[in-house]
Amino acid sequence: MMQQVDSAKIKRMVRNVLTARPDEIGCEECLSRMDRFVEMELEGKDPGEAMPLVEDHLTRCLDCREEFLALLEALRHLESK
Repeated sequence: MMQQVDSAKIKRMVRNVLTARPDEIGCEECLSRMDRFVEMELEGKDPGEAMPLVEDHLTRCLDCREEFLALLEALRHLESK
C-alpha cells in the first residue's frame, strides 16, 4: 500500500515538472486570489476562464485545492441558510 502512494506522488511530481508553466503562481498568490475565484464559482461564472493561473495551480496543488473546496463548501452552506 505504501509503495502505491509513493508511486502516485512521484508520478504527480513528474507530471507537474513536465507541464510547468513559465507564468505559474505559487500557493501564496493562489490563496490571495482564491476568494474572488470562489465568488465567481458561486455566481455561476467560469473562474477558470477568468483566472487560468489560479485554476492551473488548483489542479497541481492538493493543499490549495483542499482549501478551495473547503471554502466553497462553507460558503455554499452559509448561502443555503
